[in-house]
Amino acid sequence: MNFFKYQGTGNDFVLIDDREATFPAGNPALIARLCNRRFGIGADGLILLQNDPDSDFRMVYFNADGREGSMCGNGGRCAVRFAQDLGVIQDSTRFAAVDGEHLASVCEEEIFLKMGDVAGLEAHTDYDYLDTGSPHVVAFVHELKDFDVFEKGQDIRYGPEWVDRGGTNVNFVEVLDEQTLFVRTYERGVEDETFSCGTGVTACALAAHVRWGMNDPIDVRTMGGPLRVSFERGEENTFSNIYLIGPAKRVFEGTILL
Repeated sequence: MNFFKYQGTGNDFVLIDDREATFPAGNPALIARLCNRRFGIGADGLILLQNDPDSDFRMVYFNADGREGSMCGNGGRCAVRFAQDLGVIQDSTRFAAVDGEHLASVCEEEIFLKMGDVAGLEAHTDYDYLDTGSPHVVAFVHELKDFDVFEKGQDIRYGPEWVDRGGTNVNFVEVLDEQTLFVRTYERGVEDETFSCGTGVTACALAAHVRWGMNDPIDVRTMGGPLRVSFERGEENTFSNIYLIGPAKRVFEGTILL
């Protein structure tokens, strides 16, 4: 099988051209093996690019554990870059994903990816919760570079409240200045900290706007590099015209025996 490896701010993915619908998507053990960093290609997830009758292509995303996942923002940008590299699109696209239709445009090194509208935000004393295509807890902390993201993230991820609600990703955020956040994320499905999480960065930016009054575009630093988020706020903490903006790059290609 031919495959391609892409990364968006260090969030890395195996990309497969599945327009002929030949990939065994119903085999989670195979997908997990391909994503394994010691015995496979190594990635935070796997993405199929498929034909779609109503859009330029369909993006199907699988977590590193082999199960089909919810929307992935960094993966979405990588899928757009992949589609452009394949000649499926030029500089703009409309594509389908698990959470619906997305628009995107390519501007040299950056991909402008329109995310789905956000219906609301749960504000709690110590954290916020919202769904940006994937569910996210957002907790604001100090001295994030020394924070134990794995242990604290795992504790929240597997806490009874979140298990009962179907699971969540967990983001820890430090406000660096009036327009900049530093974000580290524990991702479900990967079950570890990743270098970046696109839907998580989006959730953190929206939460920072509500909690701290930060205006768009909000710059976000991640372990894998910089992103930014623009948006429009509606009534009762609803958001629309949300764009996740950042790089997506091809790393290498190869073949692997299934």
